[in-house]
Amino acid sequence: MVEIFKEFTFEAAHRLPNVPAGHKCARLHGHSFIVSVHIVGPVSDDSGWVRDFADLSHAMKPVIDQLDHNYLNEIEGLDNPTSELLARWIWVRLRGALPELSQVVVRETCTSGCVYRGES
Repeated sequence: MVEIFKEFTFEAAHRLPNVPAGHKCARLHGHSFIVSVHIVGPVSDDSGWVRDFADLSHAMKPVIDQLDHNYLNEIEGLDNPTSELLARWIWVRLRGALPELSQVVVRETCTSGCVYRGES
């Protein structure tokens, strides 16, 4: 088995309504998010790949279109848009098109992010 991934970027604003009073993330702010979508599978003898990277791009396009340059809190299911909940939200939207999905990585800064690997 081989794992492949493709990275995507989007810009979005959000605020975290459930943080303690006075927390800086309670204020409206934005990020340049980076999302890595990973799939696992065997390498095809015919194509020499696990899956065409274009398939990952195709699956992510409606997701990115919904997130990019938007206020995440206004998107259904993202009223508390933490990186953790955003990663799960993306997973749910990709799983049907990418059954080999192994993880979704969301980075909201150069040094902070999360990895979601589905429910156990």
